[in-house]
Amino acid sequence: MARPESKIDPAELEKLCGMQCTDEEIAAFFGVSSRTIVRRRLVPKFREIMDQARAKGRISVRRSLFKLAAAGNVAASIFLSKNLLGYKDVVTNEHSGPGGAAIAIDARPDFSKLSNEELQQLRQILGKAKPPGRD
Repeated sequence: MARPESKIDPAELEKLCGMQCTDEEIAAFFGVSSRTIVRRRLVPKFREIMDQARAKGRISVRRSLFKLAAAGNVAASIFLSKNLLGYKDVVTNEHSGPGGAAIAIDARPDFSKLSNEELQQLRQILGKAKPPGRD
């Protein structure tokens, strides 16, 4: 004997889909498995209710977002710019030398321009300095 068909109220289904609920959330609301929702979606009328309600829900969210952006909400404006107009943040980490050329790297530093004091400090840092007072 087959199980009786679960009752799914079309008006409630429309409300849930309008809020962009997932199949799992809709199934939990009606006390059925998510497989039941997937199977019912094969019925044209059921699928039409879900699709139209989800579309109306997205339009409602978009309308609210446009109102926020029009009222000067910067975050809403940025979100719409990025998602609808294709704007994006560009961060460039590329470094270059003069005129866009490669950065020249000299493997051997030129110590000839250092003063005697600077050379002494460098020797101390490297641990090769003579102890003070011994010349």
